[in-house]
Amino acid sequence: MTESISKVAERAGQFFMGQSPIHQAMLRLTKALGEMKIPFAIAGAMAANAHGHRRTTADIDILIRDEDLQKFKQQYIGRGWINKFEGSKNFRDAVCAVDIDALIVGRYPGDGLPKPVAFPEPERVWEVKEDGIPFVSLKTLLELKLASGMTAPHRPRDFDDVIQLVRANDLPQDYAETLEPYVAEKFGELWQAAQISDEH
Repeated sequence: MTESISKVAERAGQFFMGQSPIHQAMLRLTKALGEMKIPFAIAGAMAANAHGHRRTTADIDILIRDEDLQKFKQQYIGRGWINKFEGSKNFRDAVCAVDIDALIVGRYPGDGLPKPVAFPEPERVWEVKEDGIPFVSLKTLLELKLASGMTAPHRPRDFDDVIQLVRANDLPQDYAETLEPYVAEKFGELWQAAQISDEH
């Protein structure tokens, strides 16, 4: 059954006011991981929102070490959080009904194969933005999105996110020089695309 347009609009309104189940799930996760002193950072679409690209999403991506993820799961699976399925690294906030995807430090975005861009240690790349929630830095987010889009053709949204982040942050063309060289040329292409206006 599809939702009515008014219901979708209401959910989007809650989302952009920071009152959606996604926001509640981020706060719950931040509290639980904080109490365990486990470093993590929010990546993906919610980090894009924190850096000015306003878009809705249905799940949360977190950057976390594998051993810390296992510690969290040992303590909290069955206590408000559940595994997506047996053996999955991903899990679900059963209270807020929100899926949480774990990006494991040292593994690779996109196709998962080795490349110069890997998921970094969260405490090296976080910027605490709001409500004490740590988000990955803009530079890290762009590198991960670019590396993902370059090696996973089924994820075109990653490139769109980069274009929108360039616009939202008014990034200069030479921002490419701050990025991992592996993704710098693709950033340049998408930077050019970001300069094209939709108004004709």
